[in-house]
Amino acid sequence: MFEAQAICTPTRLQLPFFTRNCISRPRVGFVARISNPNELLCQTHSCSFLSPPEDIRTQTRFTFNASSSSVGSAEYIEEPATKVRFQTSLSLPGCSISLSLLGTGYREKVFAIIGVKVYAAGLYVNQSILNSLNAWKGRSAAEIQEDSSLFSTIFQSPLEKSLQIVLVRDVDGKTFWDALNDAISPRIKSPTPVDESALSTFRSIFQGQPLKKGTFIFLTWPDPSKMLVCISADGLPSSVDAAIESENVALALFDVFFGDTPVSPSLKSSVVNGLESVLK
Repeated sequence: MFEAQAICTPTRLQLPFFTRNCISRPRVGFVARISNPNELLCQTHSCSFLSPPEDIRTQTRFTFNASSSSVGSAEYIEEPATKVRFQTSLSLPGCSISLSLLGTGYREKVFAIIGVKVYAAGLYVNQSILNSLNAWKGRSAAEIQEDSSLFSTIFQSPLEKSLQIVLVRDVDGKTFWDALNDAISPRIKSPTPVDESALSTFRSIFQGQPLKKGTFIFLTWPDPSKMLVCISADGLPSSVDAAIESENVALALFDVFFGDTPVSPSLKSSVVNGLESVLK
């Protein structure tokens, strides 16, 4: 939307912002200060869902150590396609330490050649995960994108990572689950009884639950064998709604977003750019 990139750096925050590199015209995201850290700022002109990969129109660069700089306020980064703002660091149920935002993107469903956005998403990680990624230091974004072993290393780390999903339109819970299940099922070739039980638990969270615009959904991996699910229609969650005790299901869902065929190419590309920046 802008003819040239702009840089906006608060004096109390050292480079916690990102720039957008667009194929057609440069766009820019800004760090904003908001009085209420739990307030969702979601402004959008269109909405979307789990479907074939959308155009990668935006790519995001992040640096770590972006955190709240004063009491009663928090630093945010805006996902340009949906205008959803993500806190640069979060403390979540089930996590032993605050997690840092590494990248953002959005999910789009195409109906009759019209792209409709359904949610924005951001990946948060325990910063200590970077210690296991020394082998990728100095790699370009293109090299990181092509190397699936990096994301496998992130998943296998016994340190927390969490995906925040923010709905930008109303979605029926069953519809949301069906879309997730359609993406998960092909990734679990021969589900075990443990996997089936975990999928049943996962399904029960969404069945019959209307998910309104602005709802937060957190999928948190405290370690490779477990995934915690939190849903909140009113700011950040205070408790865990369900624990999914299956490494196959946990891995399948991580692969849905960060595997070779991610459901949100914009999210994975943004995370890749973030990794390139912090691994220099």
